[in-house]
Amino acid sequence: MELRLDGKVALVTGASRGIGRAVAAAFSAAGASVMLSSRKEDALEEARAAIAPAASGDLEIFAANAGDPDAARDCVRATIERLGGLDILVNNAATNPYMGRMIDIDLPRLDKTHEVNLRGPFVWIQEAWRQWMAEHGGNVINMSSIGGLSIETSLGHYNVTKAALLHLTRSLAKELAPGVRVNAIAPGLVKTDMARALWEPNEDAISRMVPLGRLGEPPDIANAALFLASDASSWVTGTTMVVDGGMLL
Repeated sequence: MELRLDGKVALVTGASRGIGRAVAAAFSAAGASVMLSSRKEDALEEARAAIAPAASGDLEIFAANAGDPDAARDCVRATIERLGGLDILVNNAATNPYMGRMIDIDLPRLDKTHEVNLRGPFVWIQEAWRQWMAEHGGNVINMSSIGGLSIETSLGHYNVTKAALLHLTRSLAKELAPGVRVNAIAPGLVKTDMARALWEPNEDAISRMVPLGRLGEPPDIANAALFLASDASSWVTGTTMVVDGGMLL
């Protein structure tokens, strides 16, 4: 079955690299017009150039800090103005400025993690709802983590925000139904720059512990996002799709 997004408009945060870039590429190849957003415009230009050869829809970029409510409002507005609407929002941007025991985290880094990973997605959903989806309907995909379903002592507060994002997903799925579907993806350990410190020193050893025998790649998560964005998942809302090679087992 081919999953298509022809005629749809998608906005992907954290789209300049890693999972976000792979999601934007998959959506574009499937026919969607895509707004790529992240903090740095030069990185967005590079991502757009890489995606463009296989694109089936328009590609636009908008530099925005995912934790800044004003930037979220402006990016949503620009998406609607340039691409004609906003059917799909992917909240992929995240940060993890602290590793170590959660009890020892300082408040500035605690606040920063919350600002980007939890308050951020809520604000982007709120803006998408107010500016477009309340009237026209839509589809939201929140990028969480299997850390939101388990315990990892060195990533405690990051995982707290990812667990809260799952509950936010369920709450808004019920509140915004039937016009807007809201789902989440919980990736396992994926080979991205953000997670490099977790996988690069011990990739072979970690891979042997994964039932499917390897770490994740960004396209693994993009394929799940494409399903949730497409009409193939039209009776799916409020759920969390775990994509982890069996790591939680």
